[in-house]
Amino acid sequence: MSQSILEREYEVRPKKQGGGMGLTSEEAAALLKEYGENTLLSDKKAKPLRIFLGQFRDVMVMILLIAAGISAFIGETADAVTIIIIVMLNAILGFIQEYRTEKTLLALKSMSAPSAKVCRDGHMTVIPASQLVPGDIISVEAGDKVAADAVLLTAKGLMAEESILTGESEPVAKRCGNTSDKDNSAGKENIIYSGTMITKGTARAKVIATGVNAQMGKISDMLTDIEDEETPLQKRLGELGKIVAIICIAVCFIVAGAGILKGEPVFDMLMTGITIAIAAIPEGLPATVTIALALAVSRMLSKNALVHKLHSVETLGCTSVICTDKTGTITENKMTVRKAWTDEGEYDFSGQGYRRGGNIRCGEDIVTKMSSKPLCEMLRCGVLCNNGDIATQDSIASDTSDIGEWSAAGDPTETALLIAAAKGGMSHSAERTAFRRLDEIPFDSDTRRMTVTVRTPSGDTSSYTKGAADIILSRCTEILTSGGVKPLGYSTRKRIEDACAEMSSAALRVLAFAYKPKGDNSPDSGMVFLGLIGMSDPPREEAKKAVRLCREAGIRTVMITGDHRNTAAAVARQAGILRENTPESAVITGAELENMSDSELEKAAAGANVFARVSPADKLRIVRAYKRLGHIVTMTGDGVNDAPAVKEADIGVAMGITGTDVTRQAADMVLLDDNFATLVSAVEQGRGIYANIRKFVRYLLSCNIGEVLTMFLGIIFGMPMVLMPSQILLVNLVTDGLPAVALGVEPCGEENMRKPPRHKDESFFSGGLMFRIVFRGILIGICTLACFTVMLCTGAGLGAARTGALLTLVMSQLFHVFECKSETKNIFTVPYFNNPKLILAVLCSAAAIFGAIYFPPLQTVFRTVPLNGEQVLISLALAFAAPLLQCFARHR
Repeated sequence: MSQSILEREYEVRPKKQGGGMGLTSEEAAALLKEYGENTLLSDKKAKPLRIFLGQFRDVMVMILLIAAGISAFIGETADAVTIIIIVMLNAILGFIQEYRTEKTLLALKSMSAPSAKVCRDGHMTVIPASQLVPGDIISVEAGDKVAADAVLLTAKGLMAEESILTGESEPVAKRCGNTSDKDNSAGKENIIYSGTMITKGTARAKVIATGVNAQMGKISDMLTDIEDEETPLQKRLGELGKIVAIICIAVCFIVAGAGILKGEPVFDMLMTGITIAIAAIPEGLPATVTIALALAVSRMLSKNALVHKLHSVETLGCTSVICTDKTGTITENKMTVRKAWTDEGEYDFSGQGYRRGGNIRCGEDIVTKMSSKPLCEMLRCGVLCNNGDIATQDSIASDTSDIGEWSAAGDPTETALLIAAAKGGMSHSAERTAFRRLDEIPFDSDTRRMTVTVRTPSGDTSSYTKGAADIILSRCTEILTSGGVKPLGYSTRKRIEDACAEMSSAALRVLAFAYKPKGDNSPDSGMVFLGLIGMSDPPREEAKKAVRLCREAGIRTVMITGDHRNTAAAVARQAGILRENTPESAVITGAELENMSDSELEKAAAGANVFARVSPADKLRIVRAYKRLGHIVTMTGDGVNDAPAVKEADIGVAMGITGTDVTRQAADMVLLDDNFATLVSAVEQGRGIYANIRKFVRYLLSCNIGEVLTMFLGIIFGMPMVLMPSQILLVNLVTDGLPAVALGVEPCGEENMRKPPRHKDESFFSGGLMFRIVFRGILIGICTLACFTVMLCTGAGLGAARTGALLTLVMSQLFHVFECKSETKNIFTVPYFNNPKLILAVLCSAAAIFGAIYFPPLQTVFRTVPLNGEQVLISLALAFAAPLLQCFARHR
């Protein structure tokens, strides 16, 4: 039944009773059941249980769970409980972050058109956009977002801004064609597309495609073919987990074998080996990594960057290529008047986008509408021949405030003209009141001009026209000068053409303006030329700074856009992506891409900075080419056309305000303020978090190696058990917790953004990190054994010797945590006070160890005895010997 309804509704019906047309509620319900809601397919929402269980897939977590099971089996219940608590804490933190992010994304989610004006049961009504079905008759006007792909039935002066699909910020003209057309292919002038914005005119249209069958849906389908990959951090932590697993097994066999060879009971030595192996596991590492990442995510959220996955933070830090869209990302997606020309000379307009600041200058002089009659009339023409609007006061001339932004509505080109007039002291509301509009001929892609007829304050009628420069100039016979209207001769025409060519070469969109005093509304000739205005979609000021900072950090910025080559190159130069001496080969067009094989594209991409006139499929090829070249690729974008490439990139970054639902779902991170500069802060955080992870991995592994060597060498040398199992547990609790977490929140050093990005295959332990870890671990173990030996040799009991060794082991680790703040400085040169949390953590840990030594109830639990002053000094001196020896070794 639904198919027959659909076929019938694709023919325009005669009007029903009540003067309407369209579907009945019953017909719409049947079609809705057949075709489904007008929504885009999205990934299955992760269920809470699935998110929680996903936290246990980490290699290190699996090792810890095995260790907990072994501990419980051999009777070390306290160790087992502690490990399980730490693992659960890690899982809960990861779950909370991912679940909270999912909820935040749902809150951000909004359909392109949340409601639609539709004819149902013969009456025009507003319904949720999700309820639209093929065959519905919808009504759209300026300012509306189109709710579904639809074929035009009627249209008057209709313009649609389709940058969400094409990347082009300039609105395109729409007109009626075949009203039975069912083909919603991209780029058709008789089709309006879901998610696009109507900037001018009115229309009625018949829905021909909804949901995934619309152009937006077809692009979103491309995302399902792209699989998620492990992040560099996940790979490195997996590598670390394997190393730790090998160490644990090796320690277990070596200790057990050494004891058995000495004649110790086999079972006892196996249990001892397993106990030491468990002590070797840095159980605080997964929790510390998760906490550090979660804290970084919180900091980034406070700076308007929402991270979808915890590990994505670090991946940003090793980004080597940022592929960024132009419209709305590098640029503001707000047209801005840059230059103007009249018979009196050239004018420059300052100010950016919709910001209130700015003025008009002729040379060094600031001018207003009162300064020049030709300029005044041209600005007036731009205001009157205009359907846009900006929120402003009646008298701009008396409004000296440069703070804030204009609230604009309508076509970006027309709002740019209103803002330009305001900079010259002209109020659009006052002009429109004084010059009342009588008629309008809307802009048309054939005539390439717009004309309005107005009643002047004197009671006469005049017409004002704006449009393409060649069209307007060919219909003018006179020009307005400061001395009045004069004939438009050949030399003057040549000056106008040269001025137009100069603006065009600077990638400005040029409009010409003319008027006809006491004219009619169809001025095909005899007009008076007023002047030219050149405008552009300017780069964000923040984007320029971001590009510069990325260059300093060794990160390459590549602009990928659907705009023309010249426009793209000009914007790239303004943003700093292209240098003045950059060769033309750095700009590649979509047409050139089509003729390239994948290998040829890789070679071209190595030297390219701008890709122009590209399609969504081209963007995917470009991102994949950079990934094949070994780069970590970040892709930014806001439109649906960016979504597949955003998904394919190592890190996809979407815009939270102008970004589409499809792109936000595909992205790893959302910029809530749509500010490209926020991305630079995220990159800095990513580099900082990786540096911090190296710091606390260095700290934790050095400490654990020290613990293992203390126990292992004690057995090898035939000493009594140096530390009891409960004391080893105390060391892990005191040193693996707060100090390691505090290292994870070290402030990001400026030097991080002055280094080239890491290679994705670079070892986690590069730069001599493993040597420093092992060397310091050996020093910690030797100093601890030295304290144990000295205590025994000076007549202290076994309990005091163990307590002294415990104090030395803990304090040497707490001294070491400050060394881990830097990979280039030593204990005497590191900055101590740039991270108060670390100082507080060390004080808390020190208080805990002294409490365990001197607080009677804890003495019983941890089998410690009070130390006298001399014994404490011996322990502290040997603890501080380790950083002194390392400092000496480094200088040697």
